[in-house]
Amino acid sequence: MSRQTPLHAAHVEAGGKMVDFAGWQMPLNYGSQINEHHVVRQTAGMFDVSHMTVIDVSGEGCCEFLRRMVANDVAKLDCDGKALYGALLNDAGGVVDDLIVYRRSHGYRCVVNASTRDKVLDWFADQAPADVLVEEKDLAMIAVQGPRAVVNFQTATHIDLIDELSPFGFLEHNNWMIARTGYTGEDGVEVILPKADVSALWEHLMDVGVQPIGLAARDTLRLEAGLNLYGQDMDTSTSPLVSNLAWTITWQPASREFIGRDALRAERTAGITQKLTGLVMEARGVLRRDQRVTTSFGDGVITSGIFSPTLGYSIALARLPIKATGDCQVEIRGKMLPVRIVKPPFVRRGQSVFD
Repeated sequence: MSRQTPLHAAHVEAGGKMVDFAGWQMPLNYGSQINEHHVVRQTAGMFDVSHMTVIDVSGEGCCEFLRRMVANDVAKLDCDGKALYGALLNDAGGVVDDLIVYRRSHGYRCVVNASTRDKVLDWFADQAPADVLVEEKDLAMIAVQGPRAVVNFQTATHIDLIDELSPFGFLEHNNWMIARTGYTGEDGVEVILPKADVSALWEHLMDVGVQPIGLAARDTLRLEAGLNLYGQDMDTSTSPLVSNLAWTITWQPASREFIGRDALRAERTAGITQKLTGLVMEARGVLRRDQRVTTSFGDGVITSGIFSPTLGYSIALARLPIKATGDCQVEIRGKMLPVRIVKPPFVRRGQSVFD
C-alpha cells in the first residue's frame, strides 16, 4: 500500500489527482498541469516533497565518511549553513543516487530521492565506520518556487534573512531548515520541518497566494531547467561523465579516494564517447523518453522529453555520441523529424537561455 505524506488530506481537499509515485500517494496535478507550470514561472507555487528521504550523518568521522561516499567533496563546505549537490557512486562509477548535502553544526544532512530510499540507506549502512551514525529522519518537506517565492514565504512565516541567503545556503530556525535550493530553475526555498508543523505552513502559504503544484508540472519545470531525473537521465549503469554531471566530480586533492574514482579515471583516460545534452524540436510533435535520435556520428536516445509550456515546443535530454552537434533527427511513430542539439538548460527565470 502506498504511503501518505502529512499533507495528503490537503491535496485531496484541493482537488489533487492522486497517483502512486515511488510508493507514495502524491498529487499529479490539481486540475491543469500547464497552469501550474506557468504559476511557478510567473509568481510562486509550492510542492509537497515530503516523500524525499532525509538522512542525518554525525559522529567524529562523518566528514571523512561523506568525502568517501560523495564524488563532490563535502570539505568544500567550509562553514555551517552551506550545501552542495553531488552524486553517490558505486565501484563501477555508476550513479547510485544524486543528493544535496548540508553542513550543520553537529554533522551533515543528506536529502536523497524517494525511489532510492532503501538502496541508499543500505549503501550508507554498509560503508559507515563505527564512529559514524547514519539516521533516517521522519520529517516533512515543502519546496516554494517562483519569482515571488521568497517574499511570499517571508510574508507567510515572518522569518527574516531568507533573501540574504546565497544559492545553496541555508539557515536553521527553531526546528526548521530553510535552504535556498530547488528543482525548477526559479528562485525559491526548500523547507525541512517537523510533520506537526507542515499543515499550518501549507495553509499560511496558501493564504498569501502560493498555489499547490503537482508532480506533472514539477517534471516540465525541471526539464526546462536542464536538471536530471534519477532513473531516466542517470542510474547505476551511467557515470557522471556521460550524464552532464562531470562538474560535480572533485578530483583534487588526488589523495581523496572517493568510491568510483578509479572507474571514472579509467573512463576518462579511455575517452568519453557519449554525452547527455539537449534537443529542441520546433516542428509539431512531442519528444519522449526512449525515442531514437540519429546524428552524423551515430545514434543516441532520448532520456527525458516533454512539450515545454514556457517555450511552446518540445525539448529533451538525450544521450548522444560525444561529437554530435547541430541538426539531427528523431524517430517518432516511424517518421524521422528534424531536431537541433543545444546545450541545456533551456529556461532560467522564465526566459529561454539555451545556445
